[in-house]
Amino acid sequence: MGFYIRKAISVGPFRFNLSKSGVGVSAGVKGLRFGTGPRGNYVHMGSGGLYYRKTLPSGSTGRNQTSNSPELQQSNTEIEHESLREIESAHITQMVDSSSADLVAEMNDNRKKVRIWPFIAVLGATLTFVAFKSSETPTLAFAIAAVSVILTVFASVKDSLRKTTVLFFELEPEIEALYQELHDSFGQLSSSSSKWHVEAEGAVKDRKRNAGATSVIKRTSISLSLGNPPYVKTNVSVPSIPVGKQTLYFFPDKVLIFEPNGVGAVSYPNLRISVERTRFIEDGSVPRDAKVVDRTWKYVNKRGGPDKRFKDNRELPIALYEDLNLTSDTGLNERIEVSRVGHGDGFSSAIAMLAKSI
Repeated sequence: MGFYIRKAISVGPFRFNLSKSGVGVSAGVKGLRFGTGPRGNYVHMGSGGLYYRKTLPSGSTGRNQTSNSPELQQSNTEIEHESLREIESAHITQMVDSSSADLVAEMNDNRKKVRIWPFIAVLGATLTFVAFKSSETPTLAFAIAAVSVILTVFASVKDSLRKTTVLFFELEPEIEALYQELHDSFGQLSSSSSKWHVEAEGAVKDRKRNAGATSVIKRTSISLSLGNPPYVKTNVSVPSIPVGKQTLYFFPDKVLIFEPNGVGAVSYPNLRISVERTRFIEDGSVPRDAKVVDRTWKYVNKRGGPDKRFKDNRELPIALYEDLNLTSDTGLNERIEVSRVGHGDGFSSAIAMLAKSI
């Protein structure tokens, strides 16, 4: 997937520029520099490790496990099964590494700030309406409306500055190459015809009436893409994976987890990714890039053949998929599934190489 590193980031009227001593912020006239606007976070990554710095003032290794699972899975949650076990992460506030605490605290504080432009817009509209009703000439009303629009635009820009966090990365060549490998492997994952987030899993009670499946899962289709989290500006392209109410963003130095109510973080040395191949009984259409490895019947007898007591007993394909389990000691616990086998190992290896470099 496309990878870039910008030398400058614009946030409203402010422009963040990379210098040898960190990140400088300027606005208005070229060369004018002062300490207002959003804070910039400068991250240098190289052979010497990680180095963090704020905006200038004005004046363990991921694990890679690949195995063939003999279990058969099915996604039809209407069949009789045991209670589904949710596959979900801990509360967002628990997923914070000590090295990320300050950054996560800043992001959470920014997200909690109330936007003021809607209040100004409503107040301006109300005053304009009253002026039109009470004034014999519309001049005053037009003047109030014009001022309200200007103040609303100004407040909107101000809100954006107050709520935005800037992340400025400077990557040495060896780290840039590793992050490029992460992008390339992520692109291979995203090229799969179908991607799912596995939300829950449970054991099947009656295998004979459920195509011989041993477990049933609840999953939703997802899309893997590049993009920045809300109210975050950065100079690199960031791979992202949605996992239910949360979204994982793979930055050069860590994974940031965003959800509507907060932000968490997992460093790459603390991130574990296990890759497993799973046989899945498809009740619907098989993705075009999936490999069909066997077939079964909707209702099977004791020998695994078709149960002839059922007239609607149709043959079902068994596809081979790949599961990626993402976990951490701080509570991350997510699983995604892709239809194309063979690309999960590359993604896991890229994460492991980044972890070794930190």
